[in-house]
Parts: sequence; C-alpha cells; structure tokens
Amino acid sequence: MVRRMNDSKTASFGFRDVPEAEKEALVGEVFSSVAARYDLMNDVMSGGIHRIWKDAMVEWLNPRPGWRVLDVAGGTGDIAFRIAEMARLRGGDAAITVCDINAAMLGEGRRRAEAKGEGDIEWVCGDGERLPFPDAEFDAFTIAFGIRNFTHIDAALREARRVLKPGGRFLCLEFSKVNVPGLDKLYDAYSFKLLPKMGQIVAQDAESYRYLAESIRRFPPPDQFARMIGEAGLDQVKVRILSGGIAAMHSAWRI
Repeated sequence: MVRRMNDSKTASFGFRDVPEAEKEALVGEVFSSVAARYDLMNDVMSGGIHRIWKDAMVEWLNPRPGWRVLDVAGGTGDIAFRIAEMARLRGGDAAITVCDINAAMLGEGRRRAEAKGEGDIEWVCGDGERLPFPDAEFDAFTIAFGIRNFTHIDAALREARRVLKPGGRFLCLEFSKVNVPGLDKLYDAYSFKLLPKMGQIVAQDAESYRYLAESIRRFPPPDQFARMIGEAGLDQVKVRILSGGIAAMHSAWRI
C-alpha cells in the first residue's frame, strides 16, 4: 500500500513543516555546522546575557554533593561545568552526565573539560527522546536551550520523568515569548535581520541562526509548555520569566 503524502506526519523545522523522519537530521546539520563557534556565538548574540540566565538556572537548581545529574542537549558543557562548580562550593562533588545526540557538540564539551581540568563529567551520545539510562537513575534533569529542537517534545518530557528518581528535580531553560510591549518588535527585528548576519560573520553560517530565530517563534509559550510538563507526569510546575520573556525557566518534580 502506498502512503499518500498528506497522510505523513510532519514536524516544525523553523517556519517550515518537514517530514518527522527528516527533522532530527536537519537539526543535526545545524549543530554540527556551528559547534566550533557555538559558545562564542552565544556571547555575541546575547551580549553575554546567556551566562546570567545559566547562572540563574543552576542557582535555582541548587545542586548538592552526591547528586546524580543528567544534563540533556548540553554538549558543550556550559550547564554541567556550572553544576560541578556549585556542588563543590557546597562541599563535595556531583556525578554529572551530559547526554547530547550531536557528536560534534560533545566533542567541544570534552575539549573544554580537558582545558578546564574537569575530568569527572561523563559524556554520552544519546537521543533525548529515547534516553540510554535506566528508570529512576538521577536526582536532577536539566536542559538548556535544547528542548525546542526535539521532534517530539512530549516524548522528551516523558523521558525526563522516567529517568528521575522519586523526588527528583526537572529544570528547563529555554527561549520564550517576549511579553514587554515595544521590546517584542525590537526583538523580532534583531532576530530576523541582525542575527543571521551575525551568524554569517562569526560562525560562517547564516541559515542555522535563521533557523534559531524561527524555532523560538514556533516553541510553545510558557503557560502552554507548563501544561505539557504536567501532562508528562511531572508535578509542582513553576515558571520564572527572564529578561522580559526572551527566556524562561520551568521547574518541576517527579513525585
């Protein structure tokens, strides 16, 4: 039986709808292309504000020595390094695993870890929608600026719950919807006119940063994403809005 094209499932890739089976590879091409300049470009395009957001995320997480933490889609290690540092400030080490589907991003993370002398982080190449870990394995699950790139966000959220221990913490930092009048228009102009040009200059890749801007606009607003987290079986969902809605943090627990 031949399947008709209009019966096939699609997923958003920026403003385009593509066959579900193709999205993972398309997103993979984006991150493989920008991996070597990813952290530099984050500084350039946010004016360094992403560092403040990530610090706020890890402060809200408040990691403790002895915790097992899974950081998903965190290939270059920005969140993992912060968690390791804060756990040590609390008096000991946390066991941190970074899981990312993109080998190029993981390679950057390992390189940075070696340069920092950070030898205790585990680096795993794996799919966030089908995590290669047992049930109830981790005290905390973190993901920063990654979940909007999944083909099935609901599947990634269910996997987050599955690998968390009862009483474990879910914490997500993601771009969101600007909620300040006037700032929304400025942000749109910046995102669609300046950001691709900056991507071309810094990372030699305008299209990947055009996708970035488009993917942010396709991501659910904070209240809708909060409902999705609850529907995945996580409880006590809380939201913190950052920088007028440019980003948001969502926290929840596995009860």
